[in-house]
Amino acid sequence: MDLSPNETQKLVQATARDYATRVIMPAAAAIDREERFPRDILKGLAELGLMAVNVPEELGGAGAGAVAYALAMQEVARACASTAVTMAVTNMVGEVIATFGTDEQRKKYNPKLASGEYAAGAFALSEPEAGSDPGSMRTTATKDGDHWVLDGQKQWITSGAHAGVMVVWARTGDREKLPGTRGISCFLVEGGTPGLKIGKAEDKMGIRGSNTVGLTFEGCRVPESALLGELNGGFKIAMMALDGGRIGISCQAIGIARAALEESVVYAKDRKQFDKPIGEFQATQWKLADMQVELDAANLLAMRAAWLKENRRVFSREASMAKVFATEAANRICNKAVQIHGGYGYTREFAAERHLRDARVTTIYEGTSEVQRIVIARNVLS
Repeated sequence: MDLSPNETQKLVQATARDYATRVIMPAAAAIDREERFPRDILKGLAELGLMAVNVPEELGGAGAGAVAYALAMQEVARACASTAVTMAVTNMVGEVIATFGTDEQRKKYNPKLASGEYAAGAFALSEPEAGSDPGSMRTTATKDGDHWVLDGQKQWITSGAHAGVMVVWARTGDREKLPGTRGISCFLVEGGTPGLKIGKAEDKMGIRGSNTVGLTFEGCRVPESALLGELNGGFKIAMMALDGGRIGISCQAIGIARAALEESVVYAKDRKQFDKPIGEFQATQWKLADMQVELDAANLLAMRAAWLKENRRVFSREASMAKVFATEAANRICNKAVQIHGGYGYTREFAAERHLRDARVTTIYEGTSEVQRIVIARNVLS
């Protein structure tokens, strides 16, 4: 397994790093402070091919692969976690449509997601009573002639208020005949469809520039052609999408942690106490050493999962391993960054506190750390 990036991957990474450093990073604090959805920045990412990195070129994507996407995600997250998660979900939605959609669906939606004509895509699986347990889903889709009628609620939907198209899961099978996850189907619902209501934006601890809302479907009619994949086959689509999504969130966490480490190194060299830089004290050095070890380990796990995905190998366990380690490591790294910064780390004068707030959610969305450990343990015991 050669994890050295090829020329295409290096180019995508360099492109993402340049844009993130020049454009995104200077705006990150204001995006967080103002809870501003970074529409103009996302359009710029789309123009660079970064909103559809692993989508085929014939559908408007970059066709650069899963490893290139992982590298780009780290660079964007290093600059702004809010922008990164919007990028992550839009890439995931594009991949889902490209993989499971009909020719008509792919031609209709993929170019719009890739080009930035749609500001974002949304992934609507979680519900108020069905988070880690999708088998408890209550949203339904009922056939009515040549349409499906959706009724129910979704919760914690990233970019829900701005998405041009949403991938929505609903129960289509009889709950008694097809219990649990067996009667769930997947639909493509365009933003602004009658019967779709957008809830209030959540007031979040971190990733405050990422729009997070609830969705309500009340007699929301979509055409028969909106069904994505096979009838009652939606759970398989969700799990395959989440496996890939966990690589993205791993890399988001790595990017946040890398920013926290880099800023801590600068501070440790500049900040003086007892007539010398605090970086000369062993207590600070050991923190920085531990941060670097965990960051490198997380990166290796994430890149392994991305490599397996790109080479069409089974990667579900490896994606879960990458996510649980990288996200929990990012929280530890960011916590150490605040400690190194001392009192200044607790203020908005420095970015350390923002990195800590942003990192916290990575252990929760795209499957909690507890869910990742269940996935890993089942694989170990099989």
